[in-house]
Amino acid sequence: MVSFEMNDRKKIGLGLTGFGIFFSFLGIIFFFDKGLLAMGNILFVSGVTLTIGLKSTMQFFMKRQNFKGTISFGVGFFFIVIGWPIFGMILEAYGFIVLFSGFWPTLAVFMQRIPILGWLFQQPYIRSLLDRYRGRRVPV
Repeated sequence: MVSFEMNDRKKIGLGLTGFGIFFSFLGIIFFFDKGLLAMGNILFVSGVTLTIGLKSTMQFFMKRQNFKGTISFGVGFFFIVIGWPIFGMILEAYGFIVLFSGFWPTLAVFMQRIPILGWLFQQPYIRSLLDRYRGRRVPV
């Protein structure tokens, strides 16, 4: 089994990613405040870069199947910066779903191991829905 080494760079990267998600959440709560949304995006992208490394980040965002999500995420960020936060967040949400859709099977396995949520994910209808996507490989 491969161990996940947690050095200081990865710890800082995870912290920045968490703060990015938090600032984005605050930006949505405060009626799509473009300053908080822009700060959340910058922190999120820099946190992902520090966590997995610059080369892996560039490879992830520049993959042919992720190109549509990368463009949507970037254009959405641009619209947030110029003052159209609602339209920008819609584009970013679409880009986020396209970019990170390969991680949903891994997330589903993780959620099944959480005590209360695991019971919910073990229900037949939800289980059949999750088993449909389980064979895919994580994109990083």
